[in-house]
Amino acid sequence: MFDRLFGRLFGRSRESQAAADLYARILAQARRPEFYGDAEGALGVPDTLDGRFDMVALHLFLVMHRLKGQGEAADARSRRLFEVVTNDFERSLRELGVGDQGIARRVTAMVGGVKGRLTAYDAAIALDDRALEVALDNNLYGTVPEPDPRHLAAMAAYVRRSAAALAAQPLEPLLAGDVDFADPPAQKE
Repeated sequence: MFDRLFGRLFGRSRESQAAADLYARILAQARRPEFYGDAEGALGVPDTLDGRFDMVALHLFLVMHRLKGQGEAADARSRRLFEVVTNDFERSLRELGVGDQGIARRVTAMVGGVKGRLTAYDAAIALDDRALEVALDNNLYGTVPEPDPRHLAAMAAYVRRSAAALAAQPLEPLLAGDVDFADPPAQKE
């Protein structure tokens, strides 16, 4: 009896830790300065809450896309990762001073936004670069009035390179929380 209890307790703890490690790697990649602003070499993603939210959603998509269809353990890790992300949304809103009454509504909206982006990126990556650029324009650059076409092309190429790098990565390290994305492109103006 105790073996099963401790197995479930520690198994869940390992699951949670691996999902938290994956999320930490997603956040680290999404925060890389090469993505943000209009300085030479940057890719024009707005350095705002919206821009950073969209970079996290994009990298979450890349990991979840890799885990998709890879069996029960990968499905479980993907679900747990999404729970970690949702919990982080709530924690972040509390840190920003959002009151208890507004938390649930805002977290629901954020989760809906992420799910919409995951769906859009999943459909676009299965098509061509133009479809991926449109999905990036609508989401990642959605608050930019006229995104630079070079930024869109460079980001689409980055997404494809990262998806290929993740596809080449063995599943076991990924399930353990170790993920390697492609380096952001060095976009020259």
